[in-house]
Amino acid sequence: MIIVGAGTGGYSTALRAAQLGLDVALVEKAKVGGTCLHWGCIPTKAILQTAEVAEHAQDAEDFGVLADYQGIEVAALNAHKDGVVDKMWKGLQGALKGRGVETVEGTATFTGPKSVSVETEDGTRDLSAPAMVIATGSVPVELPFATYDGERVINSDHALFLDELPESAIVLGSGAVGMEFATAWSAFGVEVTIVELLDRLLPLEDADSSKEVARAFRKRDHLTAMTSTKLTEVATDDDGVTATIETAKGDTETLEADLLLVAVGRRPVTQDMGMESTGVEIDDKGFVVVDEYSRTNVDGVYAVGDVIPTLGLAHASFAEGFLVADQLAGLDVVPIDYKGVPRVTYSHPEVASVGYTEAEATDEGFEVVIEKYPFQALGRAAMMKATGMVKVVAEADEEAEGGAGRVLGIHMVGPRATDLIAEGQLIYNWEALPSDVAHFIHAHPSLGEAIGEAHLAQAGVGVDEVGDVAG
Repeated sequence: MIIVGAGTGGYSTALRAAQLGLDVALVEKAKVGGTCLHWGCIPTKAILQTAEVAEHAQDAEDFGVLADYQGIEVAALNAHKDGVVDKMWKGLQGALKGRGVETVEGTATFTGPKSVSVETEDGTRDLSAPAMVIATGSVPVELPFATYDGERVINSDHALFLDELPESAIVLGSGAVGMEFATAWSAFGVEVTIVELLDRLLPLEDADSSKEVARAFRKRDHLTAMTSTKLTEVATDDDGVTATIETAKGDTETLEADLLLVAVGRRPVTQDMGMESTGVEIDDKGFVVVDEYSRTNVDGVYAVGDVIPTLGLAHASFAEGFLVADQLAGLDVVPIDYKGVPRVTYSHPEVASVGYTEAEATDEGFEVVIEKYPFQALGRAAMMKATGMVKVVAEADEEAEGGAGRVLGIHMVGPRATDLIAEGQLIYNWEALPSDVAHFIHAHPSLGEAIGEAHLAQAGVGVDEVGDVAG
């Protein structure tokens, strides 16, 4: 098989397929690991880890620790980030080599449904195979009125390689990328203004999660969030950037900053690479059209990762890679339930969810019952001075304990939410009832107790019945 693109979707397909005995050629024009490893998940979270340390240092006195916070050394920050990426990259290269995957470095052009021509340093190499996997990934969306110059108007790729921090920044978009950079930069003392077109931050998350995040962000230093605000014009000069906005009240204003980070999403890479020669169907947004098994309309041709219109998450593309490899090896497979894939944002506080939002469940015709539990009620969270909540969306069922049937969604805002959602994933995917989870005994004191307490309450076993939640 040939795989074009060695990001998370591509290399997971390669590793699994090779493990199952297939001969694999993995074509990559840059570095194996793709966006996630080099320009996305890993470097951004390394920066956010530095931001967390900076926040601890700034708040140290609240915990009885005397510390002298003097700011951020950008060169050291970048060295830490680059060191993490390099370690992971070397590990991936070793894994591919160990599995016998042939990595072909060069730029691929499709020459047919199952063939490519690769421009390498040594010349042109033609490859063909019985199966082809398209894993060409995505790039940041560029707006016509805010074209990237890499200095004043930047995307997330540029933001990872700044030699110095700006004094001020405008972040356009409050999805995961925008929220994470806004978190890190504000922790470092950058004056950040978030501009979001829709009426709430993280608009794809549950409305209560958005409210909780907005409440927390209002308390953060160096951070202002503007929702229901449209950016209409951008001008740059040697001193910075001036953005014209239309506010929620209909007023026209200008914002000035050192730079503008455009974080409004990513688009699939399907242009200017001979994709038309494959006969594969492409939709009007540039995505490769696939069925629930990641199969295109051309027999033997598959697509995974950001190039298909599923969740743009590295762990989802990893699962898609396994789904394809297992099919090609003749194994029985089950389509991915994308509702059961955890969605995570590493802002401070963290945000994580799985399953349906309350609005989605209602729109699907479910009668729902809701339970929310605050992290503030936990002893462990009190020690951390942490806030947030766990929200459980369950299907109403009069015959179930507490009137709550199958759990349809779990939503978290708070410390380590991106780790805690692992339990939420099990609850949703196993179609558990709140009463099932109520039997679990969570360690005390721990953050995981919030999950247990929310399900206890929803099963009709509240705090009054089980004792004082604070211990």
